[in-house]
Amino acid sequence: MDYPQEHLIVKNYLKLSVWDIMDGHHLILGKTTDYITGEIIEDTHDERYRQKIARLLVAKGLYGKKDIIPRHELLVRAGNNRAILKIDFLVSPGNRILMIIKYGPGSITTRHRPALAASRLVAPYQIPVVVVTNGVDADILDGTTGRIVSTGLDSIPEKALLITLSDNHSFSEIKPDRAETEARILYAYEVDGSCPCDDTICRIE
Repeated sequence: MDYPQEHLIVKNYLKLSVWDIMDGHHLILGKTTDYITGEIIEDTHDERYRQKIARLLVAKGLYGKKDIIPRHELLVRAGNNRAILKIDFLVSPGNRILMIIKYGPGSITTRHRPALAASRLVAPYQIPVVVVTNGVDADILDGTTGRIVSTGLDSIPEKALLITLSDNHSFSEIKPDRAETEARILYAYEVDGSCPCDDTICRIE
């Protein structure tokens, strides 16, 4: 993808973020208990969708709670700018991260690129499977190619299938120059495009 096209996509994404502010999806409704960890966390409309996804992963027998890391903090650098972003779920049924799940309200198509960028930053290798979801629908992407391999929350691969898919994955190393490019893309989408009330992002001055 050339720079002008990438720039246009980011601009359109920023417009969506204005809608997010008006939608009030960060409104704090009280406290709730995290299904995976048992921690007490803030209850928001977004968090209810995240908890729905967590229950889908565990209650339907797809994974054990120990296989899932929620709210993973990722330090992202773009030039002199730094921020900590939260990746909603890392799925690691072994010694490697095999899948990340990135939640966001609204259109999931516009969230493909930042989710793929995150999959190239959370580990020194390419994560095999990337899931992008708004809590209602989902796209399951090949982490290497970005190609949609299936759609729908019910098509999120269960543990045995994920391990099988990963057996054919190269886990190619993410080179420093590639990581820098992906970090800039992720920062542009997730930090520059965020609304002020988004507590999943922490800008570091």
